[in-house]
Amino acid sequence: MIILFTALLACMTGSPQSIDDPNAGIPIRIGWQTTWATQGQLSVLLQQHDWLAKLGFEATFVGFSYGGPLNEGALAGEVDVLFTADQPALVLCQKDTNWGAIGRLMYNRVGTLVPQNSPVIDATELKEASVAIPVGAAAHRETLSAIQPNVDKPLRIYNMGVQEIAALVSRGENNGKWGEIDAVSAWDPVLAELEINHNARVVDYGQVTSLIMMSDRFSMSHPKSAAQFMRAFNSAYLAYQQDPSAANNAFLEHSQLSISEKALSLASDIEPNLKAGADIRTTLNQADITALQRASDFMSEVQILKSPLIATDCIRPIATQGLQ
Repeated sequence: MIILFTALLACMTGSPQSIDDPNAGIPIRIGWQTTWATQGQLSVLLQQHDWLAKLGFEATFVGFSYGGPLNEGALAGEVDVLFTADQPALVLCQKDTNWGAIGRLMYNRVGTLVPQNSPVIDATELKEASVAIPVGAAAHRETLSAIQPNVDKPLRIYNMGVQEIAALVSRGENNGKWGEIDAVSAWDPVLAELEINHNARVVDYGQVTSLIMMSDRFSMSHPKSAAQFMRAFNSAYLAYQQDPSAANNAFLEHSQLSISEKALSLASDIEPNLKAGADIRTTLNQADITALQRASDFMSEVQILKSPLIATDCIRPIATQGLQ
């Protein structure tokens, strides 16, 4: 049984309590990804409100384009907390055991798409296909997992970034292909935008468990900081749940993305914390841990990780409080 995070740390509707002295007013550097929904809405809300300040932090938000540079910033000591997907989190954890997950950031979608006029109905039909994939990302794992069980011969994989994939699809199809490409792999909000506005058809969805990582050196230097940070993060979720349009528009204004609010709403629909009236859960449950281990096993198999990694070694106790 999962005890709600709000019950663990205090009633979310009560007045916040700041970190006990001498920890009040401590600087904290938060690494976030400036064009990644739904994380982006939560990050912008944290920047717009004083929840972190009331809980004893002097916060600085450090923006990164995606998970790779964010990991480099973490390894260089430029951030104390970061918001990231499962695969970059596991890579960071293996490279530097000082980093561990203190909570669940969000669930986010990845998908395998084909042109509207493609004869492919299901991802398992992509035998001997040419597929554009951001190699090393969670979308890589989910697309291969959807296709490989029924592939007789190796896929032809084109390593393309998600923005390159978006540009390819937006140029339009020809005879059920995008140039030489039969299918592509992407994540939200690009995934949702391609679905809605560019006639790409999703033949498989995957769910990624994304994480909030904190430096052990930071948390040990500032006792209670992990719990207090998660309290503020819960406040961001509650505000997003209560007014999703405001959160979406704030993110769009900050990011300058050419993405529709409809696409952002579609992207966030997978996250249970954003259902009207839902209790906020930012802990990891057993299904989340199983998914993280599956990601770790895949990464080891394709040599993204240098050696096998036990996912729970990257999870700190606060992230699973109440897990039985």
